[in-house]
Amino acid sequence: VLFLQIVHILNMTSAKIVSFLLHPEESLHSLQNRIEFETGISTGNQELLLETGICLDPRKPASQCVIDGVRGWDSYMVYLFDKSKTVYDGPFASRSLSDCVNYIVQDSKIQLPIPQLRKVWAEAVHYVIGLKEDYSRLFQGQRAAMLSLLRYNANLIKMKNNMVSASQQLKAKLEFFHQSIRLDLERYSDQMAYGISSEKMLKAWKEMEEKASQCAQAEDIGYLDEQIMALHTEIVELQKSPYARRQGEVMESLEQRAIDLYKQLKTRPPDHAYSDSTDMVKIIVQTVQSQDRVLKELFGHLSKLLGCKQKIIDLLPEIEVALNNIKEADNSVMQMQGKRQREIWHLLKIACTQSSSRSLVSSSLEGTASTPAATWPPQSSSGNAAPHPLSSLAAPEDGENFADVIRENVSYLELFSSILQEVRQEQNSMMVS
Repeated sequence: VLFLQIVHILNMTSAKIVSFLLHPEESLHSLQNRIEFETGISTGNQELLLETGICLDPRKPASQCVIDGVRGWDSYMVYLFDKSKTVYDGPFASRSLSDCVNYIVQDSKIQLPIPQLRKVWAEAVHYVIGLKEDYSRLFQGQRAAMLSLLRYNANLIKMKNNMVSASQQLKAKLEFFHQSIRLDLERYSDQMAYGISSEKMLKAWKEMEEKASQCAQAEDIGYLDEQIMALHTEIVELQKSPYARRQGEVMESLEQRAIDLYKQLKTRPPDHAYSDSTDMVKIIVQTVQSQDRVLKELFGHLSKLLGCKQKIIDLLPEIEVALNNIKEADNSVMQMQGKRQREIWHLLKIACTQSSSRSLVSSSLEGTASTPAATWPPQSSSGNAAPHPLSSLAAPEDGENFADVIRENVSYLELFSSILQEVRQEQNSMMVS
């Protein structure tokens, strides 16, 4: 018997406790099937929370419900919520009266012997204590729901911060992209008349600018931010609400009054005296009325908590979609930026190639013009003496130099032709891309 594991489930929709004997290595799904049979809540709609607000892990065995502690396993409770409902409005009936207590409640002025009255009042005190404990368990269930809500809210805030950070980064990248592409378009227009031009590339750049303007829609998360802030304000108000704190002071004082009344009766001698139960019945009635009031407030507050939790559950997929849109827009902007930079470097390569080809042509022309002058025979030192008639004939060395110059010019022309051909091919490939 000592090794048996029993789990107590408090159904928050009906305020009733169901207990289950756990089988060795029983799975949580198996336990949920048994809970569905007892409560009518389907396994898909069951939410089982520990006192800390942590939801039971379906990957772990059902024994996770039983936690050894100071209070002992038999006093630990698991709270069952129906995820298909967000409004818990009862009715929640108080625990039933025993026959003898019901007897004095029906007629509080009936006279009973002191020994018999002690037994009846002992059960009455137990009933009052039970009413207070019922409220305490339900309040712990409400507290578990609040802690669960705060866990969801913490996750919501984390996702919201990621979304805002990603949106700000996208906004900064879009501003940089727009400024840089405007500058590129201006500089490109300035050099079109005397430099390199490509209508296809210009059209692609303008399409990039329009696409970047469309990407700006992804950074618009104002509507989600407003909903999250409104929900956060609502959760803070629920935390500050007096109904978020224990309201059982009246019931605790009535419990103490019932105990004191029983102690007074216990000190009376067990003679043949008789007495009625008017004072004890008053305490019972006041305790029942007090429990009805605090339970109405408790479940009203619980319904608000569950409503906020459902709003968070509905918001999380929207934030996921917004984050994915921002990431896609960010990737698109970076790809367009990289493509444009590659095209700019391609233009720079073509410009450098054209510049080098011009310099090669000019140097070859200068070399051709200076070579005959260098090979011309020098004049005599007298300055006005007529050259020797044979001096104008080319010597064997001069004929060899002239042939070398011709071969060099031919090679330069071939090189120039190949360079021009490469430039035309690169321009054509850029026009096609």
